[in-house]
Formats: sequence, structure tokens, C-alpha cells
Amino acid sequence: MHSIELTFEDSTDKAIRSDWTRLAAAGVPSLAGHTSSSNSPHITLAAGPELHLPVTLKDLWQRLPVGIDFSGVQVFGARTGMYVLARSIVVTRPLLELHRLLHEEISGALPLTRPGAWTPHVTLARRVSGHQLGTALDLLDLRMEGVCTRARLWDSGTRTLTPLAEPT
Repeated sequence: MHSIELTFEDSTDKAIRSDWTRLAAAGVPSLAGHTSSSNSPHITLAAGPELHLPVTLKDLWQRLPVGIDFSGVQVFGARTGMYVLARSIVVTRPLLELHRLLHEEISGALPLTRPGAWTPHVTLARRVSGHQLGTALDLLDLRMEGVCTRARLWDSGTRTLTPLAEPT
């Protein structure tokens, strides 16, 4: 599986990692427990096992940085009685335009990451039981702002990250 992801400037990254730590301290299985160097807060723009990128997308990444507003949480069903908890991303024109332009250049993205079906979010916790959701929600400051400054390509097969855009 490959994914194209936006990552955050340092203060936003730190704030989301603080969410992970608070959740873990309360016994909620957050991403704080995933200590791989590749694990960082991100927004997935596209994903798929057959994801194909053109040689360059540099013009696209000139649209960074992009401001992000977080509002509330999303809960996705994972399997019976287990959930994924994520911070909701307010869909703004600049974010939607970046997403649309990316998908005009790539192929092989899974349908749920394509324009019209995409749900932008930042995952906070996986394998959360129903009775842990209330605890988790009480720990989070649901309104927050941030800035995405980087883009990267994740390859789960080789477990490698390739920078696509770095701050200047």
C-alpha cells in the first residue's frame, strides 16, 4: 500500500502527539504506542496498492503551507465493538483544491480517498472500545488550528517514507 500524506509544522505535530499521550495515559490505545520513526500525525490525501505518481508534482506542493482547522472528532467503525478515533478536518477551499489537483495527476487511488468521497482526518487512536470513547472525548480539546507544511509518500511494503515537499 502506498499513501500520499500531508504532515504538520512542529507546533501542530506536537499538539497532536500530546493528544496521543493523554489518550494513552488514560488507557485508550492511541498512536502514542506506535513508536516507529515513520509514525507522525498526518492527513492522507490518496492511498492505494497501485498508486502511481508522475515523476514530479513540484508545482502542486508550491501550494504549501496550507492552514488546517480541526473541528470535533470522527469515529470510524473498525470491527465489531472497536473504533478508530480521529480529529475532524474542516474542508477548506485550499485543502480541497490541493486534493483535487493531486488526483488529476495520479492514478490508482482507492475510491474512498478520491474527490467526492474523501474524509480528511488525523487519526488519534485505533482499536478503541465503545466504553472508551467517552473517556477519549473528555480528554480532547476539540477546536484547534494547524498548518501542513510537508508532503510525503509512504510505502508500507518497504516501510519507507519519501519526502515530496519540505518547508523552504
